[in-house]
Amino acid sequence: MGSKSHEDVFQPLLLPTAEPPLLSNKHETNDELETLLSDTQLPLLQRYTQATWIEMKLMFYLAAPAVFVYMINYLMSMSTQIFSGHLGNLELAASSLGNNGIQIFAYGLMLGMGSAVETLCGQAYGAEKYDMLGIYLQRSAILLTLTGFVLTVVYIFCKPILIFLGESKEIASAAEVFVYGLIPQIFAYAINFPIQKFLQAQSIVFPSAYISAGTLVVHVVLSWVVAYKMGLGLLGVALVLSLSWWIIVVGQFVYIVKSDKCKETWRGFSAKAFSGLPGFFKLSVASAVMLCLETWYFQILVLLAGLLENPELALDSLSICTTISGWVFMISVGFNAAASVRVSNELGSRHPKSAAFSVVVVTIIAFVISALCAVIVLALRDVISYAFTEGPVVAAAVSDLCPLLALTLLLNGIQPVLSGVAVGCGWQAFVAYVNIGCYYVVGVPLGALLGFYFKLGAKGIWLGMIGGTCMQTIILIWVTFRTDWNKEVEESMKRLNKWEDKQEITLK
Repeated sequence: MGSKSHEDVFQPLLLPTAEPPLLSNKHETNDELETLLSDTQLPLLQRYTQATWIEMKLMFYLAAPAVFVYMINYLMSMSTQIFSGHLGNLELAASSLGNNGIQIFAYGLMLGMGSAVETLCGQAYGAEKYDMLGIYLQRSAILLTLTGFVLTVVYIFCKPILIFLGESKEIASAAEVFVYGLIPQIFAYAINFPIQKFLQAQSIVFPSAYISAGTLVVHVVLSWVVAYKMGLGLLGVALVLSLSWWIIVVGQFVYIVKSDKCKETWRGFSAKAFSGLPGFFKLSVASAVMLCLETWYFQILVLLAGLLENPELALDSLSICTTISGWVFMISVGFNAAASVRVSNELGSRHPKSAAFSVVVVTIIAFVISALCAVIVLALRDVISYAFTEGPVVAAAVSDLCPLLALTLLLNGIQPVLSGVAVGCGWQAFVAYVNIGCYYVVGVPLGALLGFYFKLGAKGIWLGMIGGTCMQTIILIWVTFRTDWNKEVEESMKRLNKWEDKQEITLK
């Protein structure tokens, strides 16, 4: 990542690219954007006004369905937590600890490892190396499935792990039942995330949206039947959540096999997927470390809350706030995916100016949307908790935390999008170091200090961790601002040639 002024970024660099056969209109628009940004004959205002309109169409084509998919997926977990909460406060605390303390561990690891597919598939698609996308998908699925077996051990021993971390035996025992029902979900993650990134890299997002929407309806109905009619409690609603994720996986895979849009990128199962796994594993680990350090950050918030004087109230109030934050966070994650696809595709297509301009547009849009959500949360702070539980004590605690929740939402309007840019560029290892420093050297110790030493409780823990997030966001803004996008084009070409050369060497 070299330094270069933004005037240099927008200097003409027109390199010929052929049009992909399946999305030619879309790539014509991409070429139009690069040509427009390079046209110094146009007045500056007119150039950027037209470019903004083109970029917004491209961005929302990706972001809107992606936001919808991530929201639907999150709503499945959220509805499971709501069903658990109406079974009782203990069940709400247990599902919160299971979801935010154990399940997020697997989610972050799997999604992070899947980000390797996002980088390679996005840049390969932009460079028109279509045959490699299916190979990347299969390699990632193999590695994630193997990782799933390791995670299963963590799930099986979740109760002693939670007790060792200081949680009460009553809550840990209830959380154990819930987590056991989520074991099948691990292996759904192992297939879903590579498939999801494979489709997003090709700007195929609407089929996933339709499949997820249909699955949500099935999920809510089955959860209600299992929880209230069959009386299976926590184990039942957790098993339904696992089943719902598998429905999504099967639906998406059937689409890939049957759709003409994937005939160039999916050419069936191949033994080539087993070649070069050690190198692919290293890239996946770098991606996983980057994302895990982020997802585990607020998991630590929940775990620390369980060590406070009134752990059940702290967990209930924080679980509601983190659930709401996670729901709004899905908007940013959708823009994260869109930013990653746009940047990686443009770098693979040798369009540095389009990549740079896309970063600016998506960051502004995501921040504005998050700001609106923050205002809504503050307006509804006194009543928002009653969607989860009927307790007035919990409602008061949630209301007290809402200003911090609003501040978190503002930061989440920028930070995830810039992380998406990092994935699109392949900066995972660098961002991992930034996350270690900001989150675990600053945020967690500061949160523990405020929460326990200064007796600020859950509010102090959260406030300290917001400080770490703020520092990380500032660093990512600065690094992105200083990026030499012409150099990033060269790096993307080297990365793709490296993986292609490895493939040829292995086959020989």
